[in-house]
Amino acid sequence: MGHYDTQVICVNAHQITDRASRAHHSTAHRDTCGAEGISQCPTCRKPIRGYYHSDGVIDLTGHTAPVPKNCEHCGSAFPWREQLEKLEQDRHAGTPLERVEHLLGRFYVVARQLRARHGGRETISVDDEYDVQDLLHALLKVYFDDVRPEEWTPSYAGKSARMDFLLKKERLVVETKMTRKGLADKEIGEQLIIDVARYKEHPHCKTLVCFVYDPDGYIRNSAGLKLDLESRDKDPHVVVHIVP
Repeated sequence: MGHYDTQVICVNAHQITDRASRAHHSTAHRDTCGAEGISQCPTCRKPIRGYYHSDGVIDLTGHTAPVPKNCEHCGSAFPWREQLEKLEQDRHAGTPLERVEHLLGRFYVVARQLRARHGGRETISVDDEYDVQDLLHALLKVYFDDVRPEEWTPSYAGKSARMDFLLKKERLVVETKMTRKGLADKEIGEQLIIDVARYKEHPHCKTLVCFVYDPDGYIRNSAGLKLDLESRDKDPHVVVHIVP
């Protein structure tokens, strides 16, 4: 048993809250884009269905209700239907590899922007490889629903390891590295050579994207590192991105 809460959504398809009964929002609340939020179908005036509260269950997953295109009650299209459909088309434009490469190309810009929060509020500071993984995981969710972190790889030289991200449906793996003092061209190259050999045996890895985050410029010969790794083997297909 349980009940549905009410959503408040702005006319630009931005979800303001899916739990209006427990949030400090009114139906006239404006989103950060400046558009007004609504909580009722403009046609039948029924509440927009939001989060489902299960009696006696505490949800720790952070799950949110999807923004609907049509009213659950009368079937009428909501004002943001066209925006949602355009977003879905944009989201699926290009190949999976092209979408991943687009995100990696913007990673440094996003990481820098996160430092400048309003009022000096706390944010994520990309200081080590775990920070790189956390931010990249969030960015991958822009394009991909099924992002599997820390999947086990097949054994190589008697050892198994955890890959960073597996996009199983797309048969694509993203491996992340962050340079530091003592971890530059030679060391990164050696680690990635082992990774390439290990992923060669993984049944869901047809493309391996090696993402090297180098904000302090430890990589001296990025072109040489890319050439060595990308031409080393064709199974899996290896792509190297060194950013910035």
